[in-house]
Amino acid sequence: MKLINNLSPQPIGGYFESMSIAAEKVAEVLALPKKDRAFLARQLIASLDNTVDADAETQWHAVIDRRSREIEEGKVKCRPVKQVVQDIRKKLHARRQPS
Repeated sequence: MKLINNLSPQPIGGYFESMSIAAEKVAEVLALPKKDRAFLARQLIASLDNTVDADAETQWHAVIDRRSREIEEGKVKCRPVKQVVQDIRKKLHARRQPS
């Protein structure tokens, strides 16, 4: 079994460990469909972050509560996510066009 050993350590997120992983396993993971690789990447990154900012959680809950009230009270208009994303993409595309 071929191993990927002692790659020069790169400072990624504070981790400087050398790697020892089967090349076959890397190839197997890279052969997964894009959606599965994205899911696995998120899981791996989340597994490295073991810190929780309690203040950030509190602030997010406050924002969620406020936004929920605004929706319930009719103070804001909701739009489908698909439409919002489409509008954002149009704006980004317009910014990239040469003047």
